[in-house]
Order: sequence, then C-alpha cells, then structure tokens
Amino acid sequence: MTSSASLPSSAAAPAVPPAPSDRRRWFALAIVMTAAFMDLVDVTIVNIAIPSIKEDTGASFSSIQWITAGYALAFAAGLITGGRLGDIYGRKRLFLIGIGGFTVASALCGFAANPEMLVASRILQGGTAALMVPQVLSIVHATFPAHERGKVFGLFGAIVGLGAVSGPLLGALLTEWNIAGLEWRPIFLINLPVGIAGLILGRKFISESKAPKALRLDMVGVVLVTLAMLMLIYPLTRGEELGWPLWGYLSMAGSIVVFAGLVLFERAKARRDGSPLVELSLFRVKSFAAGIAVQLTFGIGLGIFFLVWTLYMQEGLGWSALRAGTTGIPFSVSVSFAAGISVQKLVPRFGRKVLQAGALLMIAGLLLYIWESDRYGMEITSWQMALPLVVMGAGMGLIVAPLADAVLSEVPKEHSGSASGLFNTVQQMGNALGLALVSVIFFGAMGDRLTPPEIGPAFADAFEQSLWWVAGVLAVIFLVMFALPARPKQHVEGGDESADESGDSFDEPAKEPVLTH
Repeated sequence: MTSSASLPSSAAAPAVPPAPSDRRRWFALAIVMTAAFMDLVDVTIVNIAIPSIKEDTGASFSSIQWITAGYALAFAAGLITGGRLGDIYGRKRLFLIGIGGFTVASALCGFAANPEMLVASRILQGGTAALMVPQVLSIVHATFPAHERGKVFGLFGAIVGLGAVSGPLLGALLTEWNIAGLEWRPIFLINLPVGIAGLILGRKFISESKAPKALRLDMVGVVLVTLAMLMLIYPLTRGEELGWPLWGYLSMAGSIVVFAGLVLFERAKARRDGSPLVELSLFRVKSFAAGIAVQLTFGIGLGIFFLVWTLYMQEGLGWSALRAGTTGIPFSVSVSFAAGISVQKLVPRFGRKVLQAGALLMIAGLLLYIWESDRYGMEITSWQMALPLVVMGAGMGLIVAPLADAVLSEVPKEHSGSASGLFNTVQQMGNALGLALVSVIFFGAMGDRLTPPEIGPAFADAFEQSLWWVAGVLAVIFLVMFALPARPKQHVEGGDESADESGDSFDEPAKEPVLTH
C-alpha cells in the first residue's frame, strides 16, 4: 500500500513548512508536547501507586510486575514500526490514532475490574503510545524550519525534564487524595480529558506530513524488530524477579542474532524496493549515528539513577512517596530551565561543547551527592539534596534538548518517522539495560540477611556505589560526544554556512515532506 501516490497531484508535490506567520504550528506543538508529557508521566506514575493497586485488587507479585513491564515491553517493541507507519500513512493520522487509543486504554486501566484486565490494558496502552510518541519529533521536524527548531527542541527538553520527576509526584498526590474514593484509579483517568482534548485539537491544528515518495510497510522487518526487542528487553525486565534464569541469557544472546538478521534483510530490502522498516542509510549520517550512541548510553545512566534514587529515599531513608516526589522538584525545575536556554542561547554559540558541559555538570552533581550522602548518612534532608539535584538537572537539561536536534536535523524528512522511532527505541533499550544493571551494582552491593538497623545504611552505601557507576557512564558519554558536529551550521560566525570545523552540521537542507491540512 502506498502513501503519497494516492494523493492528488497538488498534494503530492513537495511543500514547504508553514510560514513563520502561521500560528497553527505552535498550537500543534503544544498538542504533541502535551502528548509526550502524558506518556513520560505514565511510565513512572504507576510505581508510586503499586501498594494501593495491590491492596485494592489483590494482585499477585507477578501481576504487579506485568503492570509495569507490560507497558514497557509493548512500547519498546512498537516504536520503530510506529515511526515508519507515520512516514507511510501520515504522521498526523498516526498521532491521532495513537492518542485516541492511548486514551481508551487509559480508561480501561482506570476501570479495570481485576488484575488481568489491568495488565491487558497496560499492554494496550504501551502499544498505542508506540504509535503516538514517534510522531512527536517527526511532526516537529517536518513542520518547523531549521532556524526555529532550536527553540522547539528547547521546549521539548523542558518537557522531558518535567516528565522525569512529575510522574512520581503526581502519582503520590492522586493516590493520597483518594479522589471520590477511587484510590489508585485517578492516575489513569487523568489521561481522559487530556487525551480527548488532544484528539479534538490535533485534528484541527496539526498539519499532515508523510514521505514524499511511496513507501510500503516492511512486514518481515516488523516481525524481526519486534522479536529482537522482546528477546532483549523481556529477560532484562523480568530477570531480577525470576532469579536470572538460563533461558534469559540465551534469549538476550539470541536477540543479537535476530538483530544481525534484521540488518541483512533490511539491506536487501532497501536495494530491492527502497522501503525498509529501518533505514540503515541513516547511520551513514555522522551526527545521527553519534547521537544514537549517546542516547543509548544516556538511557543506561538514567535507568540506573532514577531507580536507585527512588529506592534510596523510600526504602533506605524510609521517606513517604510524597516526600520523595517533592524532593525531586529542584531537579525538574533545573532541567527545564537549562533545556530552555541550551538550544536557544548556548548551542548556537558553543556547539557540542554545551552537551559535553552538560555531561561534566551531571558528573559534578553526582560527586556532590555521593559526598553529601556519605557525610550526612541517614540524617540527610531534602534541602541538603537540593544542590546536587540542581547541578545534575542543569547538566541533563544541557544534553536532552540539543541532542534531539543534533540527531534528527540532518535526517532526510521522508525518513523522520523512522529516525524518531529509532531515537526513542534506543533510549528504551538503554533504560532497560540500566534497570538490569541495578540488580548487579545496587542489590549486589547489599549483603544478605540484613537486620532492621542495617537496612538503611546498606541502602545508602549501595546508592553511593551506584552513583559512581552512573558517573562512569557519563564520562563515556562525554567522549562519544566528540563525534557530534562541533557547531550548528546556521550559526557559524561570519555568515559562512559551508560547514563547521568537523565537516558536519546540526542543520542541513533536506527534502521537504508532503504537507496538507
């Protein structure tokens, strides 16, 4: 089935993005960013409500695991396919299908009568998020001209920062308030008004875009990439609970074979009809390949930090979910502020040095956190945590916004959906790897058969050791960033827009998408 081939000739011709005076695209941006925020929050909001869910539904430990793991598995497995479907059938269309499905799935989660229905609804929610999320960056990439994307990706970074810690805080508040006696259910039902508004406004304000040449869905590629992702992420997600069985290691090793088979098939597919699911030619774009490597490694670091941080505060220090959630507010504010200024003010002047400074700032924040945890021990307060969290948040903000711009800016727009799907997928893979490493570097640092007085100090010690690992990951990221473009092309001083000193640039003219209203 083709895409632009079926459009009228006037629509099939390449069109330019909306003129700067067109305010529609800013409404569209607000809509897709709200959807991205909704997904980011939904990933973490459930963790806080798990005790309430277990008590209310009588869910077994296995069901509780699947309530969180089911979403992650369906989401990660479908991201690349969701991105490519947007390229083929239209990013606006897939976004609306995704946000509509996500809203329905959220309602099913909120009204779930038993644990089995909740697990199934969460899997559906993850699958529909995989249709919605890749379209966010694709719509931005296809709608905004290069000179405006810095501001846009700054906003995107701010949204990421807010979503990172808003989930636990919002989950704690909604569960504690017990609105209308619904206990945990409002954490899902809150998505309904947001999703319905996004669906209605999205139909009105988002411009349609798709690949300018006819593409077909690569079903063999869909099967291979889904199988490979499940073989890798399922054992990582369930490994700790199941005691790391042999089949888990075999599955992860087998995923490498499937990934290799996927690469060989996609190469042949590209030569045969030019419609592969994964556009391997993207990896010949230096900025994309380097950015993907940074994103994967960054995901590992964040996967480790956020989980051990939550365990440290709630299990080690014995803090309530609400106190742990509010402790993260300085981090969230710092990420949002730094993300806002990084792309708009700093990157145009200093280029990739801004991202590298972000990695060094995060390392400095981690070292400060290690020092404070060691000094204050179990008596540490939320106020004492504020400074290292602000420093870390500033570093993260300097990375997340310009990284998305650097990865996608040189990608031909007909492949922006595929590229966006890959960008999000490697982050999910990184997070899964990071979560798996937690069982080794965090729980491995804690002894067995701890007495009650020993639990708190053991958690604090394991937390400090884990932060050393995260600092090491960030040091690797700092080095990998040397492969990113040195300066954004459109801001090279003296008006020379040839290339930066590395021969690459953040922004390069690309084929325009088909745009219709």
